[in-house]
Amino acid sequence: MTTVEELYRNYGILADATDNLGQYKDSYQAILDGVKSGAKEKRLAAQFIPKFFKHFPELADSAINAQLDLCEDEDLSIRRQAIKELPQFATGDNLPRVADILTQLLQTDDNAEFNLVNNALICIFKIDAKGTLGGLFTQIIQGEDIVRERAIKFLSTKLKALPEEVMNKEVEEYIFVESKKVLDDVTGEEFVLFMKILSNLKNLQTVSGRQQLVELVAEQADLEQVFNPADPDSVDRLLQCTRQAVPLFSKNVHSTRFVTYFCEQVLPNLSSLTSPVEGLDIQLEVLKLLGEMTPFCGDMEKLESNLKQLFEKLLEYMPLPPEEAENGENAGNEEPKLQFSYVECLLFGFHQLGKKLPDFLTAKLNAERLKDFKIRLQYFARGLQVYIRQLRLALQGKTGEALKTDENKIKVVALKITNNINVLIKDLFHNPPSYKSTVTLSWKPVQKVEGGQKRTAEENTSSPPKKQPPAQKRDTRQIYNPPSGKYSGNLGNFSYEQRGGFRGGRGRGWGGRGNRTRGRLY
Repeated sequence: MTTVEELYRNYGILADATDNLGQYKDSYQAILDGVKSGAKEKRLAAQFIPKFFKHFPELADSAINAQLDLCEDEDLSIRRQAIKELPQFATGDNLPRVADILTQLLQTDDNAEFNLVNNALICIFKIDAKGTLGGLFTQIIQGEDIVRERAIKFLSTKLKALPEEVMNKEVEEYIFVESKKVLDDVTGEEFVLFMKILSNLKNLQTVSGRQQLVELVAEQADLEQVFNPADPDSVDRLLQCTRQAVPLFSKNVHSTRFVTYFCEQVLPNLSSLTSPVEGLDIQLEVLKLLGEMTPFCGDMEKLESNLKQLFEKLLEYMPLPPEEAENGENAGNEEPKLQFSYVECLLFGFHQLGKKLPDFLTAKLNAERLKDFKIRLQYFARGLQVYIRQLRLALQGKTGEALKTDENKIKVVALKITNNINVLIKDLFHNPPSYKSTVTLSWKPVQKVEGGQKRTAEENTSSPPKKQPPAQKRDTRQIYNPPSGKYSGNLGNFSYEQRGGFRGGRGRGWGGRGNRTRGRLY
């Protein structure tokens, strides 16, 4: 057993040897043996071993293993001291191993120890970023679940704070390549974190970079596969992937593949979708995503058939006026219910894609389609005007805190939705139908125009028709009055992101692509 006195004596020998420290191998070995002694000796060894490590390359493995033993000691203070000194071992070929060790140490439940591990990883990151990433990704692919989880979170929170000289182009390309390997088997939550990691890379914030990310998401979404609406995992996967793709779309990075898939595979099965989360209006969530993507849709191979799918789904929520009996009353027992939230999404999507194929409504062969559509638009607009008036009256004079109540928040959102629909209906009621107006979808942030003025939904129109639909002059008893409470609390800025992965976690849900090895890989 090495004593405290022996440790100090051997330390003195090495400290005084200005040249040829390598000849004092026995003194360094005696310090390494200190890890087998008591608590005081271990604390000293934790400091002395790294100090002279670089002078004894032939004892490198023994030194690292000795320090590692101290990192796993039962005494918390010894562990902390040993972890704090680990970056001094990160030289040459030893660095990836040290990174691997530190990554495994992320599983600690002690906050101070956890912070020391984080700081040590950042320290060696600045020495050799690729080598450090090699250790992290090895554990992400092969390590225990808790280590994998914390390694991914480390990357998602720490990388963006590293300086440019560390996160250079070569390092970012390495992260992208390694991330693609990990994405072969991930949970939903892990996928979201990796998209956060990749989206923050400077190299991927260009047009070509965003295009690469969209292709990566499309691959994860399995857009080549037939959609199974009855499988919650399939629905979950599509939702999460699409949510990650939406912020990447622009006039230069198109959403065409996703919009095509939604039109061909999802809309026909909308009513049979199985929600992965209890209480989620899965149909509305899908329609909102489709609405957000349509402005960035490029040239579509089967535009007419996809537009027809969208149009037919829209018609399901835009009813014809109820038939009237001879006495002028409704022949049916009740008026159709108007689903404003669904119609906003579908009408906006149709308005966006319809401008690419105006003949869809105006061609002579489609005269009956246009006639039927205008009847539906007219009927819907009548009920809409009544509801808009009711909402404005309910919100009149309310400001500040009064608008923050749950009831009034719902009414504010409802007013945005109905105003948007109103603008779009006016546009489509032109002869021929127009596609010039612009609106901000009700759940999106309000855009700002010059001078800092906020653009309201009513102002989002470039050429509103001057004439109202003639039917608005009819008797008020024919106007549908939507019931109160029509809007649910989910109509606002609802953000769907499942926590805890995909039904059963990694290896099920999205994965099942092979089992990883387990256990300590020091």
